Amino acid sequence: MGSVTLTIDGQATEAEEGATILEAAQQAGIYIPALCYHPDLKPLAESRLDLACRLCIVQLEGLKDLSLSCITPVAQGMKVYTETSRIQELRREKLKSILLQHPHACFTCDRVERCRPSDICILNVSVAERCVACPKNGRCELQKVVQYIGLDESPIPYTPKGLPKIKGEPLFDRDYNLCILCGRCVQICRDVLGVGAIGFISQDGRVLVGPTSGDSYKDSGCKFCGACVEVCPTAALMDQGERWTPFPDREAALVPCSHACPAGIDVPRYTHLISEGEFAAAAAVIREKVPFPGVLGRVCFHPCEDRCRRGELNQPVAIKALKRFAAEYDNRKWKQSSKIAPPTGKRVAIVGSGPAGLTAAYYLAKMGHSVTVFEALPQPGGMMRVGIPAYRLPRETLNAEIEEIQNVGVAIKTNTRINSLEELFEQGYHAVFLALGAHQDAKMEVEGENSATVKGCVSFLREVNLGNDVKLGDKVAVIGGGNAAIDASRVALRLGAKQVTIFYRRSRKEIPASSEEVEEALQEGVNIVFLTAPSKISEENGKMRVECTRMKLGRPDASGRRRPEPIMGSELSMCSDSVIAAIGQMPLLPQGFGLRAREDNTLQVDPETLATSREGVFAGGDVVSGPSSVIEAITMGRQAASSIDKYLGSSGMIEETLAPAKQPNPWLGHDDGFAYWQRVEVPCLSLEQREHSFAEVKLGIDPEAAIKEAKRCLRCNLRLGISTVRSPPLEAEK
Repeated sequence: MGSVTLTIDGQATEAEEGATILEAAQQAGIYIPALCYHPDLKPLAESRLDLACRLCIVQLEGLKDLSLSCITPVAQGMKVYTETSRIQELRREKLKSILLQHPHACFTCDRVERCRPSDICILNVSVAERCVACPKNGRCELQKVVQYIGLDESPIPYTPKGLPKIKGEPLFDRDYNLCILCGRCVQICRDVLGVGAIGFISQDGRVLVGPTSGDSYKDSGCKFCGACVEVCPTAALMDQGERWTPFPDREAALVPCSHACPAGIDVPRYTHLISEGEFAAAAAVIREKVPFPGVLGRVCFHPCEDRCRRGELNQPVAIKALKRFAAEYDNRKWKQSSKIAPPTGKRVAIVGSGPAGLTAAYYLAKMGHSVTVFEALPQPGGMMRVGIPAYRLPRETLNAEIEEIQNVGVAIKTNTRINSLEELFEQGYHAVFLALGAHQDAKMEVEGENSATVKGCVSFLREVNLGNDVKLGDKVAVIGGGNAAIDASRVALRLGAKQVTIFYRRSRKEIPASSEEVEEALQEGVNIVFLTAPSKISEENGKMRVECTRMKLGRPDASGRRRPEPIMGSELSMCSDSVIAAIGQMPLLPQGFGLRAREDNTLQVDPETLATSREGVFAGGDVVSGPSSVIEAITMGRQAASSIDKYLGSSGMIEETLAPAKQPNPWLGHDDGFAYWQRVEVPCLSLEQREHSFAEVKLGIDPEAAIKEAKRCLRCNLRLGISTVRSPPLEAEK
């Protein structure tokens, strides 16, 4: 396509053939006000010029009538004038006609930037009637246009429309009183997204924008992507929660799943790839941030799902299940894009082969450093291997992903305990990363807990997961309410215990274990006694007697949970063959390290670099944070790799692109009942199949189910790709 030359306000400019005058002016940096125009939408058709705001009028030399710049194409030699006195006067008149239909108190209030709902409006307009565009995070276009065009001193009357304000639907609010019928929301929903859930409707003789079918957006097939909110030039459409308090981080608020992920995995991107059948590309996207997609697809506690906006419709997208699916359908094509830098000659020692240590090792090796991992246990994997039972994390999955880490050049030495940092530096290592985990059981501080028949949960799970023979007896008592306690109780059943009881000192609401893990434990027959804490453990006739006290919840403690308080005279007891104490765990630090640590044995580090109190020594994972999740440990491993690379004189850049980047297609299409689509149910082994078996309980989903589930995604990220409308110049720039 060729180009034409035209003159706008005396400024010569070039524009592509077929472009409108408005587009040419914007390209040249010349502002023309417009409220119905949006750069991502087609110009209004001749049949819909009744929707035109007509603020974009311009004068063409040789023509008597004014032209709408948003629909008039450029022509060779055309001369355009945008700011004549006639144009300015007509714009003011048109603007007045718009404001006659719009509550515009904030446009004439000199306190608008400081006003809050609790203030007494100096215009004597109630909060319920005011235009609330002012808090729209500086994105109210109508307000900016009013300020640019200006109004004369005469007041503009406004009669309240008394139209409905819809606040009961998910994700965003609608206030028909603030709508100026620009048509942008209708256009983007119909023409760009292909959904067609909103349109112009007639209600009591008035034209409104509303659902094209049914009484709600949910019934009209709305995809709740938020594109209509993004293009709205007033506050007629607003995100819930933003009306009076602008989002401090819009991207985090609008695409919360990726921002909730500690590692920053691009959830919308890989979910969409699955929906299109591009399973290997989805796996590559996940691997751009983590080397353990299969592990996370099984054991991650998915903070992304807790923040998924789909959950406000019915149920969040099953993101963890989709992650596992992508890992299982990975064809390893991402390896073609995965690069390993030339050798740097620098050596790094990593102590501990858990998720933090192996993640750091993986990225440091890819950056060209020689990496050796030292592991005290006979097998690598840290808590992923010895803390998580095989029925949740199959060993073949863990082994395969550790093998991928070894394939980039990481050496792993098992049965090797490191007690001296000096020896590592003497061996020629230039930096050390401590990822020791938290393998020491915390004490209950009750009488009798040091008995040989009281097992620490961490020690118990380690022995079982390493294949050692562990005897428990028929009746087992587990003390605690975390994920480790739930794992210990389910493992005890698989080892042959006939009765397993968990004692937890708070209620079901406060239990820190994952709700889905708690539910599965209950299904398998674990009994949980809430609001009960042990007070004494003793041996009696070859059995263990656990004496407990009933608790009540008092005021919140430092964790934010209500503090358990004993109820006097409420003692009870239970006899068992074994007691497993699962009240917490802490790191075990070699005395020879000589590093600055806290009272709970966690290491003190610089939060930005993870550097310890000793030069060249870094630390991360549970040894710094205390017992945490796999994804959080992986995130610290990435952080450590970047910091160590910088320490060794390089850039610290570990980001990589493993899946081809392409512009997402905004076309969503119409699907009846989209808002009511149910979350996929992940198939599981039957209770009979689980008995005395460590076979994986959750079986994963097939391609058909994965595609269907991925299509439940609201595609919130598309909104971030919508163009920003050009703002009027500041007063000094006019």
